[in-house]
Parts: sequence; C-alpha cells; structure tokens
Amino acid sequence: MNVRTRFAPSPTGYLHIGGARTALFSWLYARKMGGTFILRIEDTDRERSTQASVDAILEGMAWLDLGHDEGPFYQTHRFDRYAEVIQQLVDSGHAYRCYCSKEELEQLREGQMARKEKPRYDGRWRDRQDETPPAGVDPVIRFRNPQTGVVDIDDLVRGKITISNEELDDLIIARSDGTPTYNLTVVVDDIDMQVTHVIRGDDHINNTPRQINIMRALGYEPPKFAHLPMILGSDGQRLSKRHGAVSVMQYRDDGFTPQALLNYLVRLGWSNGDQEIFSREEMIELFSLEAVNRAPSAFNTDKLLWLNQHYIKTLPVEELAAQLQWHLQEQQLDVSTGPALTDVINAQRERAKTLVEMVAISRYFYEDFADFEETAVQKQFKADTVDNLQIVHDEFAALSAWKAEPIHGAIQAACEKLGLKLGKVGPPLRVAVTGGASSPSIDITLELIGRERSLARIQRAISFIRAIVF
Repeated sequence: MNVRTRFAPSPTGYLHIGGARTALFSWLYARKMGGTFILRIEDTDRERSTQASVDAILEGMAWLDLGHDEGPFYQTHRFDRYAEVIQQLVDSGHAYRCYCSKEELEQLREGQMARKEKPRYDGRWRDRQDETPPAGVDPVIRFRNPQTGVVDIDDLVRGKITISNEELDDLIIARSDGTPTYNLTVVVDDIDMQVTHVIRGDDHINNTPRQINIMRALGYEPPKFAHLPMILGSDGQRLSKRHGAVSVMQYRDDGFTPQALLNYLVRLGWSNGDQEIFSREEMIELFSLEAVNRAPSAFNTDKLLWLNQHYIKTLPVEELAAQLQWHLQEQQLDVSTGPALTDVINAQRERAKTLVEMVAISRYFYEDFADFEETAVQKQFKADTVDNLQIVHDEFAALSAWKAEPIHGAIQAACEKLGLKLGKVGPPLRVAVTGGASSPSIDITLELIGRERSLARIQRAISFIRAIVF
C-alpha cells in the first residue's frame, strides 16, 4: 500500500501547537512508510476563513520544515465536485431534502432538553419526500444515516471503538444555500486524494463514524484512523492561550529553534524508551503510531526551554546564524561591522536559552552601550580601579596582535605589576568593556570587541569612575 496522509487545517486562525503536532505525526508517518504527505486547506467556512490565516499556516509549516508532497489543496476550489457528490447521494437515496425551519428545529431541541434527552434531529423529513414542501423554506440536505448496526473503528492509537448507528442522527451535508458541510467535504477529499491514514486529534472521534457511513454510502472503504490525545496545560486543563497555546510562529518570535519545537512536539504523546533528544532522521526512523500514548500530554515550557538550549549549544553555527537573522532585524542590531556573527555565536551559545536572549546579550560586541549596570558599578568600580584599569590599558596598547592568547598574557602581566590576582582585575575590566558583570571569558570577549573599541571603553570607564569617586 502506498501510504498517503494529510494535514487539513481550517484557516480560521494561526497554526497552534496541537495542529503542529498533528502535522508532525502525519508527516513522520508518511516519511517513515515512504509515502505521501498532503496539505489541504479546509476553508469552506467563508465567514471565519481568512487569507491571513492561510498565510500563517503556510508560514508555520515552512518554519518547521514540514514540507508537503501534494497541495496545498483548497476546498473552496472544489465546490463543483462536492455538489456532484451531494446530488449522487440524493439520487441513490442516501440523502434527502429537509424543510424544517429554524423555529421548528429550535422547538424540537427545547422539547428534547426538557425531557432530558440528547438533542438531535428526529428524521421527520426522512420519509416525506412526496409531500409538498412548505413555502418559503430553503431545504438543507441530510445524509440518511443507517438506523441499525454499529460502526467499528480499529483506531491505530486508541484500539477498537464501536459506535451504534442509533446514536447518530441524519447530519446536514449541504446547507440551505447549497454549500457543503465539513463532514461531506472531508469524505470527498479523502476519497479523491486517496488518503490511506487519517491522523488527527481525538476531538474528531465523534465525526469519524459519520464520515465512515458517508464514505461507505459512496462505495468506498474508509482509511485507517489514528486519533491523537489532547494536549493539556501544566494544570491539567485543556491547553489554551494562558498556558502558552499560541501561534507556532510566536515560538519563533520568542527565540525558539524549529528543531527544539519539533523535538518537543514529537514527545507530546509519543516516546521511544527514555530518549529525549531526537534528530529529524531519528524521528522518521523510530516513529510509529502504535507507540503513541492514549493519555493526554501536558505542555511543559521548562522542558521546551531545556531542549532549546540544547539545540543552541549543538546546532551547526551556520544554522544558528541563519536563524538569528530574523531576530537581529527585529531587535535592530546591525552586525555588518564588528566580529563575525559565527564567532559571537560560538562564544555565547553556552550562555543563552533563546535566540532572543542571544541577540540581547551580544549587543555590546557591535554597539557601544549607553550606561554601565548599576549593580555592577557598585560592586566593581572602586577608587583603586582607575589605576588598575590604566595599567591594563597600557599593557593592551603595547600588544602587536589582538588575539585571545596575547590578551590573556597582557592581563596576567598587569596583575603581576599590580600585585593582584586575576579575580581582582578581571571583573572590573569586564564591566568596563561590556557594561555589565556577565560575558564569555574576558580574553575572548576582548578579542571579539576589538582593540580600538576595547581601549576606548576602558578609558571611558576610567573617566566614569573618576567622576563618581573623586
């Protein structure tokens, strides 16, 4: 069998975490089986679907590098095909026109709820096709669902699910204006696109038996289904914005790498022993639907940060440099003059949890800072710091090569002249050249800042100390 999976988001908002995990699992299964991954945009909700949402979905998929083999297909481009299938169902007796008014359906619902019954359509137009339809009511078209028997679903995640047809009413497959509904379009698309495996969230389980019955009425056997467990917040409640259930692109904006987010998503409901770190190749090789957990997964931001820091430490420096470009632009940091960005990344990658943080803590390599950190000044800038920094400045000025090793030697020489240990000279020097108390090793920091800028900053610090101390 040629495995064909699909990701079919509705463009009524951004690509969120749950959708991204569904896309990832569908993509992984197709890649694992040597199959085809289809992207389908289910945009039949004309009132809520927007081009901005379509663009956000495509941007999110591209950022995660979940490339599709076919598509994107848009349901709004297939209305003629849906109309053809709806007519086919009517002609074969598997669907019928229902002329119930909104008021009539509301009365039906209120009566059922008063009797504590499950609200559902009672099939009153199911066998009334020969009657004269009421005037002024545009009919909907309902699927004639079987009234006996069961629908068995051999779910690849949840196991066997059995739904009695008596629990299912005759759902609407075409609205009164002729537009098709979700359950009809999904069935037609999955048939036409020859989808073999439907991998989606378990919030669709109630739709699955309806879709299976429609598909069989059209003469087709349904694909295999795998319903993924929901994602919960750390408090055990359904994931929402307050838990961080934001757009996938917000994670890009917050400085996460796509590798970290994918690695995190693959572990939300799936595992391979105790392994936590997965390359893309390992995900494809090891992934299986049978190993997907039936229980909901909890979203843990601290775990995502841990993974992100791992990838910042280990990704090829050129890859990180490419990802940093967007953040440099957002934070308006020009790195065209100054040290090579890859050198700064190598110096800072152990110190940053996010790419946003990496840009923020690297600014002093490319720009002069406006002020010294107040706490660092109070701790490191004393009356004798002026003479100490001047000695260091003079040693630096005499260097013939501005590299980490001779810079380190010059600092050691200054310490010997002053009769001080490095712990007394290095910290004030770091504040002088970076504005704060934290940086990579001082010799690497100075090399990257450059000779002229370093000497100028030391002189600035000397003048600053004189102004506040004397």
